[in-house]
Amino acid sequence: MEEKSNNATPLRPEGKRVLNAPAVEMDLNKFIVQIRNEETWKSSGHNSITIFKSDQMRIVLIGLHDKAVLKKHHSNAVISVQVIEGNIVFVTPDESYSLTQGQMIALQPNIPHSVEAKCESFFLLTLASVS
Repeated sequence: MEEKSNNATPLRPEGKRVLNAPAVEMDLNKFIVQIRNEETWKSSGHNSITIFKSDQMRIVLIGLHDKAVLKKHHSNAVISVQVIEGNIVFVTPDESYSLTQGQMIALQPNIPHSVEAKCESFFLLTLASVS
């Protein structure tokens, strides 16, 4: 397995972060603080950071401001959304799900969905490739 890391960017100048290795430790509390301190968080309705990325799976920590919305979209992957802090409404064509800390939902590929924050919220988005 090839280890993968990110590089420093103007938006994330702290630089190198391991994204894939035989074991990748992730401190969600540290990443939430990082998201809140970044300019993107201060100037938009949301911010996110990829914390794991392999050929089969990606994990993204997403933060939404109160009342922020991720407009309807879909993924070609199986996804799960797990709320770490706050309260979101996850909407599919068939139903709306109100999710709070410790709750999650899984969704099959290609199902349109949107997300709305009822208060400042953070959640993990996991995408698993479909063979």
